[in-house]
Amino acid sequence: MNAPATASMLQALPAEHRHRLMRFAREVSCPQGARLFEEGGRADRFWIIRTGSIDLDMHVPGRHAAVIETLRHNELVGCSWLFAPHTWHLGAKATTPVRAYEFDATMVRSMCKDDPALGANVAQWVGGVLAHRLRSARTRLLDLYAPYGSGGFL
Repeated sequence: MNAPATASMLQALPAEHRHRLMRFAREVSCPQGARLFEEGGRADRFWIIRTGSIDLDMHVPGRHAAVIETLRHNELVGCSWLFAPHTWHLGAKATTPVRAYEFDATMVRSMCKDDPALGANVAQWVGGVLAHRLRSARTRLLDLYAPYGSGGFL
């Protein structure tokens, strides 16, 4: 299935795989201002936003954390859970009250290992999101800290 890099799980995964994952989803709520995770922490879960918004941020020494991207409805929060060493590369903070589906990373990795087709689809989905976020981080940091911004030359 070829979906855009920023595709939601609904767009990126075949219905069968989506339904299998959703059987293990847990509905959670986070108040505005709550930190979901910090850079360097153990990446043991991920979320799909139902309502609200979450800022992904990056620690910048000597400065406030730089917001890399704001995530909203149906977007994946957290990519580091899939790739060893399973530590967060960014931080995440709820900018509004958030309702989301939460997934246990160990359980999903085990499912992916047991079903190579599921694993390939999940890896392609998360990898595409991760590539998009890397480009966003680069652009955002250039805009914030480079002498002339990103200049649109990516």
